[in-house]
Amino acid sequence: MVVDFKFKQTPKYRVATFAWKGPWKESRIRSEFEKVAKWASQKGVRTGKWVFMEPGEKHFQVGVELKSKLRGEGDIHVTTLPAVRVASVVYDPDKVSPRVVYHGITDWLRWRKKDGEIKGVGAYREVYEGNPWTNAKAWANTDVQVVVR
Repeated sequence: MVVDFKFKQTPKYRVATFAWKGPWKESRIRSEFEKVAKWASQKGVRTGKWVFMEPGEKHFQVGVELKSKLRGEGDIHVTTLPAVRVASVVYDPDKVSPRVVYHGITDWLRWRKKDGEIKGVGAYREVYEGNPWTNAKAWANTDVQVVVR
């Protein structure tokens, strides 16, 4: 499997999100993703990409792309992630360690900044084509994105 870093422009995503603070726990992340997806399904809305974000230390946010307009309810908010330029790497976590990928993209971006190719970096996010726990193709094509300026 080839793993390489590249810059690309992402489209805007209209997503239903749920956020919380606390320790990182995969079971919590999975249950919150499934809660948001179930909410969208109950509203009769088709869903798209699944987005996991960590906007701050011990602050997590999951989002499921909505294919039509819908308003949030309760703890689930609907927001639009703007179209942005990102550094991206697509890989299979079963074949390449996430630790290697995250260290690699961080170092690659550090050198792009030193070279003046970018001015700075923003938040990291993982984007999946669907539910990574039930869809092997979505898991095998994990897209780590870092917003760049």
